[in-house]
Amino acid sequence: MQIILSHSNLDFDGLASMIAAQKLYPQAEIILPSKIGPEVSHFLAIYKDTFPYKQTQQIEWKHVKTVILVDTNDLDRTGQSELLPTQTELIIYDHHPRTSETPEHKETIIEHVGATVTLLIELLIQTDVLITPFEATVFSMGLYTDTGSFSYGHTTARDFKAAAWLLENGANLQVVEQFSDAPLKETQQILFKSLLKNSEFISIDGLDIALASFQQKNYTGHLSKITRKLIEVTGADAVFSVVQMGEKTFVTYRAASERINALPLMQSLNGGGHKKAASALIKNQPVTLIVERIRKKLPSLVSPALMAKHMMSSPVRVVAPDTTIETTSKMLYRYGHTGFPVVDNEKIQGIISRRDVDKALHHKLGHAPVKGFMSHEPITITIHDTIDRIQEIMIDKHVGRLPVLHENTLVGIISRSNIIQAMHGEKTGSTMLPSSFPHPTKRQVTETMRKKFPSSIYQLLVSIGDQAAKLSMAPYLIGGMVRDLLLDKDNKDMDIVVEGNGIQLALHLQSTYGGSVRQHEEFKTATWKHPSGFLIDLTSARTEYYDFPAALPKVEMSTIKEDLFRRDFSINAMAISLNYESFGELLDYFHGYEDLKSGKIRVLYNLSFVEDPTRILRSLRFESRFDFRMDTQTEKLAHQSANNILSVSKQRLANELCRLFYEGNASHCVNRLYELELHTYLVTNPIKHEIAANRIRELEDYHRDLHQKGLAISRSVWIGYMAALTYGDSKDIRELEDYCLSKEDQTVLNKIEELIHHLNQDLVNVPIATFHEHFSTYSLESLLGFLAFIHLDAKKSFIDYLIKRERLQRKITGNDLKELGLTPSPLFKELLYKAEIFQLQSSTITKREILEKLTGQY
Repeated sequence: MQIILSHSNLDFDGLASMIAAQKLYPQAEIILPSKIGPEVSHFLAIYKDTFPYKQTQQIEWKHVKTVILVDTNDLDRTGQSELLPTQTELIIYDHHPRTSETPEHKETIIEHVGATVTLLIELLIQTDVLITPFEATVFSMGLYTDTGSFSYGHTTARDFKAAAWLLENGANLQVVEQFSDAPLKETQQILFKSLLKNSEFISIDGLDIALASFQQKNYTGHLSKITRKLIEVTGADAVFSVVQMGEKTFVTYRAASERINALPLMQSLNGGGHKKAASALIKNQPVTLIVERIRKKLPSLVSPALMAKHMMSSPVRVVAPDTTIETTSKMLYRYGHTGFPVVDNEKIQGIISRRDVDKALHHKLGHAPVKGFMSHEPITITIHDTIDRIQEIMIDKHVGRLPVLHENTLVGIISRSNIIQAMHGEKTGSTMLPSSFPHPTKRQVTETMRKKFPSSIYQLLVSIGDQAAKLSMAPYLIGGMVRDLLLDKDNKDMDIVVEGNGIQLALHLQSTYGGSVRQHEEFKTATWKHPSGFLIDLTSARTEYYDFPAALPKVEMSTIKEDLFRRDFSINAMAISLNYESFGELLDYFHGYEDLKSGKIRVLYNLSFVEDPTRILRSLRFESRFDFRMDTQTEKLAHQSANNILSVSKQRLANELCRLFYEGNASHCVNRLYELELHTYLVTNPIKHEIAANRIRELEDYHRDLHQKGLAISRSVWIGYMAALTYGDSKDIRELEDYCLSKEDQTVLNKIEELIHHLNQDLVNVPIATFHEHFSTYSLESLLGFLAFIHLDAKKSFIDYLIKRERLQRKITGNDLKELGLTPSPLFKELLYKAEIFQLQSSTITKREILEKLTGQY
């Protein structure tokens, strides 16, 4: 026999979940608990004959084999656990947190959703079970009441999807509204008034909590509804109702604030529920004792208030009173701010807003100082002011930014954006994508570091954290090493960002462990060479701004958050704390970890490619290296910003293009260059996409084949890939000179041009001696670039020649010629060249045979 049970004081989510469970388990009987909530009682008074259910006394409990438990994961809360046989199978569907009392069973679905019925609706959808409009309405009542009509903090997107499906299946929202809030009965109104009269209000860290208690002989049900009414009437942030009824004491808790979580307390009283709604039943304990126990626990139930120090932007960018309006306007644009504090001699004098600046510029007063337009006597707050207090000030005083002072020193600034971030967890404004959060996602990766890093690297990171602590600095491992650790790839490029002075930390590490330090004061960075030879780059946490698109960035000291925000992509904007207290903690403000798992390349803000167009090329390299793909928004931004490539120096572009062709999947990258229409900004007269794709694919195949055969190919081969994008005219090749990063690049390019225009003849069926005659003096890199321009039928012979030439181990030297009695002369070069040809023509020819051939020729 199968039965369906739910918790005592049954609410609509419990009832809806029971009916939904029966749709999934048609053979199971619904057993209503003996105690039912007031709204459900009101509903059943009319609709009890519309679905089958049984009472406890109607069941042969000894025959029960399976219990489907819904909207609770604690059998004791059903009030029927003692009636069950000992070997009963249990299936659980619930959205309440697990407790120590939660039984472990294979068929258990306990997930974070707004209502348990959502879990069952999802299963109904998956199994194509049909429901009636009445059932859709009951399910909706469970969903709406347990999510507060989708206003409670624990509501999820899954609940909305479930509600949409119910509406599609005929749910009647008028009926939902009618039964969601039944009035109090006379006995309940009496208890409500008694609790209101016997309420004690306790203030903790800005929150008002009511402790309401009463004793009576008779049982009055629906204490949860009474407690909700108490919150509405008193305006308290939370209410505990403690009522002794006979020998039993009932405790019900409801909260309106996210900062209060009484669930652990209720669980210690053998109760359960949610963070903001829970209850417990206690036997043989007086009300006074329970109230005192709750009173003592209250401080531990309240999380600290979010204060200015948690939300403020810091360090604060300020202007002086004599700063011109024009300069201030540029700074506002540069930083994306809506205003600045005006500071003189470290004292705040006023606030200048964007609106003030715009008005001054409209009247052509850009030359005037800001002191003539700023708001005087600014309203300030302290680091300890709470978010509620800050909101009140902004509303009452009609201000959009508040300087934050600590001991009369300006330490930060709070704007409306900071408040919105704190309340809703996301950046606002057109320059941000909806993926940046004021507080990072955190996860521990210490064990991953221990397993993946060599022990020497791991211990070095620990030591850096220890030494930084002595200087009161906070170091973080950042960038590619973090990304590749999470991708399980090897990376020894150790970059560390320090909240503090990176150069000072590098010098301290040198004095402690030895080695040497190379400083870069302009960029606030240093490279410490460990005595073992390992290089560690240490950087002061900084923010960058650009005076104009594509300019080199300017640098200011900052925090780890702002330092990560200046990174190129979310997958490169993660950091691992090296602090002793939080060692191994991954900081992820921009969901980079999720992007790694989903193979996504995503910029951090919309102007990323405008400020640094080389990031477009970098994104293609990461796509090819990791087999990732730009997300839709990032690709759209890359396409829109393609023309900004023209404003970047050829040398900066060359650094990215070199790595793109030499390190990445060149074929993928070229296809993407054409898709994003970047090719027209890299070369003036590019060949068609199809031709370019074929050329690059062949070059890449030859390159890979030669590399696999052990031939050493230098980085300068990349310039050959660039040449392959052109028609090969002298003008096209000369244009590429500006991209050359070294003398070797220049030589390779020159030789490719020479080969195209002087040796691009019919090479089909040419003997190897002719190949050597033409190409013996050209480097492998030049010849690979030349391959893109020769006839297809000749390429196999050409590659065979290159392999034989590069592998050639010369059997004849000048000393061998001397032993023949020859005197060194220009003839030596000619004879050694011929010896090479003999070896290329026959891999088995002996030294003696070569010498015999040579002696016959002089």
